[in-house]
Amino acid sequence: MIRSMTAYDRKERQGEWGKLVWELRSVNHRFLDVYPRLPEDLRFLEPAVRERLGRRLGRGKVECGLKFFPAAGAVPDIEVNWPHAERVLTACAALAQRMSASAPLNPLEMLRVPGVLQETAPDLEPVAEAALELLDEAVDGFVEAREREGAQLAQVVRDRAEKVGQLAEQVRTRRDIVNAQVREKLMARVAELDANVDPGRLEQELVIIAQRLDVDEELERLATHVAEVLRVLERREPVGRRLDFLMQELNREANTLSSKSADAETTAAAVEMKVLIEQMREQIQNIE
Repeated sequence: MIRSMTAYDRKERQGEWGKLVWELRSVNHRFLDVYPRLPEDLRFLEPAVRERLGRRLGRGKVECGLKFFPAAGAVPDIEVNWPHAERVLTACAALAQRMSASAPLNPLEMLRVPGVLQETAPDLEPVAEAALELLDEAVDGFVEAREREGAQLAQVVRDRAEKVGQLAEQVRTRRDIVNAQVREKLMARVAELDANVDPGRLEQELVIIAQRLDVDEELERLATHVAEVLRVLERREPVGRRLDFLMQELNREANTLSSKSADAETTAAAVEMKVLIEQMREQIQNIE
């Protein structure tokens, strides 16, 4: 299945811990380049995120963002650090004894001492597990979006490749007509010279001209490359680079055909081929 490198998908999930939202978007790129954007508390998920995306995607610059909205009632537990509080009390008693003064300790003042109160870190394991499950769902939708757009791109490339093949066949069917026209023009010029010309030498010149203008090999290679493009479009794997290479080969043959052209219709066909090849190449830049 042909996939586009341009896609977008969004998935969210609500739980007792709050809400998670994944957003995935990508554009074309020579390789797979993943940019995870995770909340600080869930940054430890980055290796797993990269592994999941690398397993499902082949190419593209992928922005992968996660947002976490904790539940309104989910506040961290506050506990007294009793060992630290005992050390503070001991220090206060020692200081009061040395100063020969004493004063009752206010519990609120004790709680303001750094380190006496501590927050218990929330259990993020259920959140992390739900985030990875939701990521898998998001990647499923992301891949489906790529495949839908890829199918459209493949059809565009397929239509234009078939048109190139049709133009090549039209040029092939005109070869005898073109050769006859070249021969007729040469004979007319010889007649204008009003001079005795060796028939054998004339035939040699006609053969040389015919060889110089012969495009059978170019037409054969064009047909072969078009058939390969259509075959590659049926593969179920990343094919963007292979298609890009085939566009280079098609363009080379179309240029040679144009340079060897001996009539206006062949030239027009070669120009139309180059336009179609460029249109295919532009679409292929977005194929994975």
